[in-house]
Amino acid sequence: MATAIRLDLNNPEFQELFFSLEKPQQLAVLKTFQKLRQMTWEQVYTDSGSNWEAILSKTGPGGGRLYSFRIGKGFRGVAYLDDAWLRVLGVYPDHDSAYR
Repeated sequence: MATAIRLDLNNPEFQELFFSLEKPQQLAVLKTFQKLRQMTWEQVYTDSGSNWEAILSKTGPGGGRLYSFRIGKGFRGVAYLDDAWLRVLGVYPDHDSAYR
């Protein structure tokens, strides 16, 4: 049986960015996280709607790979994988800022 994704939203940078968003933007972020929670890793990797991409220009904690994914129109999330956990580091209202 495939393992469902578990979300970690406890990163202080993510929380600061999230709480600075307008309410409609926050709702779009939450809707995406709700969708992700119901998916397996295989579904995430193959889902064209999430537009899952490796970020090759940066590394995450412990030198691990960072990934970006679509959150609504123009929004990107940045996270890294840790076993069954998707540890979210930030949400960005424009595509380019997710890669800085």
